Amino acid sequence: MPTIFTHAVAAAAIGTVALPPKTPLRVWTVGVLCAMAPDLDVIAFPLGISYSDMLGHRGLTHSIAFALALSLLASVFVLRDSAFDRTRWRIWLFLFLVSASHGPLDALTNGGNGIAFFAPFSAERYFFPVTPIEVSPIGRGFMSERGLRVLASEFVWVWIPCLAVAALAVSLRRRRPP
Repeated sequence: MPTIFTHAVAAAAIGTVALPPKTPLRVWTVGVLCAMAPDLDVIAFPLGISYSDMLGHRGLTHSIAFALALSLLASVFVLRDSAFDRTRWRIWLFLFLVSASHGPLDALTNGGNGIAFFAPFSAERYFFPVTPIEVSPIGRGFMSERGLRVLASEFVWVWIPCLAVAALAVSLRRRRPP
């Protein structure tokens, strides 16, 4: 899996493209949390749930169905007041995209058992044909030389492209007439 930092960077890039200007901070914050949330499934390890189980790591919480459910739940929290009437769909779409971005980013890593994109309807797990991102160590192993290699890999394969997309979105937004 990429680190939670990289999932946050991806959420920020998606938000830069999808969200309207002056979107409240709570929308951005909830979006970043949605992007990171699927990795809460690591609690399965100490509970004795096998990696390959539906509730194991990269199982149900990494699926499209989970992203849909999480984004609907998050949008209820974020859109609780009517100030967002004109942008409700854009905010929900942002929350869905950042939630759903977690699985594909993990499917680009070079380790693990793959991603259960279609859980709970299918337990089959997938990787993309190209897996350039170093898989992140879980737990204390992150604070190591290997953890630094992972961050370097993520910087090249995710952070730089995300920064480029965000910069382009900001540039295009500034060029539009008011």
